[in-house]
Amino acid sequence: MLSIAGSDSGGGAGVQADLKAFAACGVHGMTAITAITAQNTVGVSAVHSIPPEMIVAQVRALRNDIGIDAVKIGMLGTVETVHAVARSLDEIPRGTPVVLDPVMVAESGAELLDPAARAALIGLLLPRSTVVTPNVPEARALVAVGDPRVAGDADMATLARAILALGPAAVLITGGHRAQATDLFWDGDNMTELTGERYPDGAAHGSGCTHASVLAACLAWGDEPLQAAWTAKALAARAVRDGLSEIGAGPGPVDVLGIGSRGPIS
Repeated sequence: MLSIAGSDSGGGAGVQADLKAFAACGVHGMTAITAITAQNTVGVSAVHSIPPEMIVAQVRALRNDIGIDAVKIGMLGTVETVHAVARSLDEIPRGTPVVLDPVMVAESGAELLDPAARAALIGLLLPRSTVVTPNVPEARALVAVGDPRVAGDADMATLARAILALGPAAVLITGGHRAQATDLFWDGDNMTELTGERYPDGAAHGSGCTHASVLAACLAWGDEPLQAAWTAKALAARAVRDGLSEIGAGPGPVDVLGIGSRGPIS
């Protein structure tokens, strides 16, 4: 499994969350770092983008030796990074599952995808995606750029249809920002609501990264996208429920590995 994403120095989101989710799903995790963030549970204080040629080199090194069974894409940040990721996907065998988590804003509110990069993401990466996993604000942002004819207050079904028309094979709008924790899956044939428990007392930092990574891992194992979406929802919800709220002064990280229930190794 390959995560193409940014690094969270606090260990809660980004490639750190992706690797934990991959491990929880029984797959070997690899990374192509797109950016380094100075980040903790309170906020992002600095971002350093990795040069585009280094992003391509990381993916190429993995392809040439280990192989890549599925890809999860997270934080990209800049137009140059989006183009580098698109070039990298050109070098991966056609048909490799790709899950795109269109990370635009951090849990703390920090902007993680500049406006110019949004159009590039829509034009270059959405058509290559097996599943795209925006939350509701991200879905509205994608539609605002990709199909401005759709009203900003459109319902989730309208948003899902508009995003699918931009090129991905399937859309999964996550429900973390809704009153009910209900996701919506749409692949052009099946419009399915995925219901689940909300855990307001849990810790949610990294929940979107975890969700997308679990989904990608399930696709690597051969699950159909809707089946993978159900598993991703269940594992991400459990990770929020068991989240490490005692870590840091802000929203604590999710716990997909059950770290909080374990003592020291003896």
